[in-house]
Amino acid sequence: MTTFTFANSTDLFLEVPAKNQNLADLRSSYFSNPTSRYQGYINELCLSAVLPWIQEEFTSQAKVWPTTTVLPSFWELVNGTAIVVDVTRFILVPSENIDDSELRVPQEWVDLSSWAGDYYLAVQVEPEEDYVRLWGYCTHEQLKNRGNYDAGDRTYAVDATEIIHDISVLALTQELCPQAITRAAISPLPTLPQPQAQNLITRLGKPEVLTPRLAIPFPLWGGLIEHGGWRQSLYQQRLGLPEQWSILQWLQSGVSQAAETIGWGRLNLQLSFGGRGAQGGQADSILSRQLAIAGQTYELLVIPQGERDQVIWRFELRNATVGAVIPGGFKLRLLTEDLQHFPNNEDIATTAVEQLFVEVALEPGEGIVWEIEPLPENYDREILKF
Repeated sequence: MTTFTFANSTDLFLEVPAKNQNLADLRSSYFSNPTSRYQGYINELCLSAVLPWIQEEFTSQAKVWPTTTVLPSFWELVNGTAIVVDVTRFILVPSENIDDSELRVPQEWVDLSSWAGDYYLAVQVEPEEDYVRLWGYCTHEQLKNRGNYDAGDRTYAVDATEIIHDISVLALTQELCPQAITRAAISPLPTLPQPQAQNLITRLGKPEVLTPRLAIPFPLWGGLIEHGGWRQSLYQQRLGLPEQWSILQWLQSGVSQAAETIGWGRLNLQLSFGGRGAQGGQADSILSRQLAIAGQTYELLVIPQGERDQVIWRFELRNATVGAVIPGGFKLRLLTEDLQHFPNNEDIATTAVEQLFVEVALEPGEGIVWEIEPLPENYDREILKF
């Protein structure tokens, strides 16, 4: 358990666990340049100290959003980390700055609807002293309606006089005023066409672009990185990594490490689909990913079917428990890379069913995004390349 103590003021000091200091050093290698590497390091230290405190203070179920495995793709681009506590979201905003006259929050955590939080915690990180200091918090509503927007670095700043400095008030607010208004309205961003997104990824994927978040107008930037698949693609390109989401490569040579970390695996079967695999390559192989939805485990399968020159891809959702079904109301949906619908792209369970499936023929190089309703835990959009 993380130890902590209150100082004379209302600040909260939390120790950085020694094992997490080492982990932060290790993960610091997963960034494209020294600036983003240090940003990742500071965020890792902050998270390792603050998350255990949130789990102890609020609920042991508190967790990182969307999942810890993709955090480097956030920290490469933007400072900050989201923690989910039931339906409440905390945004950790670490800084080494000892000036606590204001809290500055990157615009992404305020103006992207899927990123925005309820409470924003100001965290001073002291890497040399192995501790962090929580010196206050504010709400999304305060940032939007009473904060100052700085177009120079695209941050919202709330003056110290507007910030609640006594961190103990946060838990009391959660307990006594769970319906307190914490959010302000957010204007939706326009959807980026796929060719434009790809051009931006190529342009911003060069690691010498040290602050890609400031290199293009925010509506373009926000639309790009709010899409989990494009954010991952930009991150991988900045690190010079090869394609990590190629279904054909997964079937032929195994699932990439990046995909394995979020649960994808390859199943080799003796009997499957006429004895043919994708491109006539590895026969009897399908791809599988386990998903947690509403307390149960499901399995999403990607199955190649059809002839060698006309492969049909079947996306299938099943309950992972033998004999169990998919409840009515579930939906399995496929979308184009830029999230557009197409004919017969969805299967809906009007009553309990054994499986949901959608079949689609794709051209080489096309990308597909899958969605399931209700959303699986730790869901982050991904683009599967064919």
